[in-house]
Amino acid sequence: MTKPAPTIVPHLWFDKEAYEAAQFYVTVFPDSEVRSRVVIPDTPSGDSETVSFKVWGHDFMAISAGPMFKINPSVSFIVNFDPSRESDAKGMLDRVWERLFDGGTALMPIGEYPFSKRYGWIQDKYGVSWQLILTNPEGEERPPIVPNLMFVGDNSGKAEEAMNYYVSVFRHSRKGHIARYPAGMEPDREGTIMFEDFMLENVWFSAMDSARAHGYQFNEAISFMVYCDTQDEIDYYWDKLSAVPEAEQCGWCKDRFGLSWQVVPRDMDEMLSRGTPEQIQRVTEAFMKMKKFDLAELRRAAEA
Repeated sequence: MTKPAPTIVPHLWFDKEAYEAAQFYVTVFPDSEVRSRVVIPDTPSGDSETVSFKVWGHDFMAISAGPMFKINPSVSFIVNFDPSRESDAKGMLDRVWERLFDGGTALMPIGEYPFSKRYGWIQDKYGVSWQLILTNPEGEERPPIVPNLMFVGDNSGKAEEAMNYYVSVFRHSRKGHIARYPAGMEPDREGTIMFEDFMLENVWFSAMDSARAHGYQFNEAISFMVYCDTQDEIDYYWDKLSAVPEAEQCGWCKDRFGLSWQVVPRDMDEMLSRGTPEQIQRVTEAFMKMKKFDLAELRRAAEA
C-alpha cells in the first residue's frame, strides 16, 4: 500500500475578514467554493474563526485571529490564464483584474511585458497579492494557482538555495523552470533568480529574488500548512522545517528563510469542524499548550 503523502495548503491570517475574503474570492475565480467555517473559542485572540475554501481548484485555509500579522507581497499567488485551457483566457484575466482592482492597489500595472502579452500584479482590498498572467500555450502546463515566494532584503539571492532545500525536504518533489537575471538589471545581481518553479507534493510553487527595497519580509500572515497522517511525519517535517525556536507555537514554525509553516495532523480539521462544543474546547486547550503537535494527545482530547 502506498504511503499517503502530506498535503500542503496556503493559510491566510486576517484580523476579522477571513470569511468575507473567502466569500469574495469564490465570486471572482471559477471552480471555487467555501467548504467549512469553524469558530475556535478562547484563543489568545479571543474566539477565532477558521475558513476552508477553494480558489480555482486550489485549497486554501484562512483565519480571523486579530491584527498581529499583516499580509504583504513577499508571498503572492500567480494566476495562470492558459489559452490552451481557457477559450477566453485574456477576457477572463481582464475580468478578474477588474474585480481585484476594486479597492486594491496595482503593484505592476496590467499590460504587455517582455515575458507575457498580458500581465499585472495587484494587491487586493484584503491585502492578498495576485499575479495575473496570460501564459504561453506552447509551454509546459501549470495549474491555475501557483504560490510565489519573493526573496527580498537579507533573503535576496537565496531563492535557488531555498528551492533546493524544499525539494530535499519534501519527498515527492521536482524542479521545473529556472530563469536568471542577466547582467545590467541592477540592483538585481547577475545569476540570481528572476523566476523558478518547483513541485512539492504535487503542489507547484514559484520563487524569485528581488534586490530592490521592499520594506517587508516573510511573516506569519501567510504560512503553509503541511497536513500529516502520523506522528512520525509530524516529527520529520517539524525537524526539517523549524529553524527559529522562538517561533514555535501551536504547530507553527519558521524555516531558515523566515517562511512560516504549520505542521498539523490531517484529522485536525475534522476534530474542530465536527466535534461537539465540549470536544472542540478540549482540543483547543490541548493544542494551545503545544509547540510541535502531539497527535495521540490531540486524539485523546477529541475522544474524551
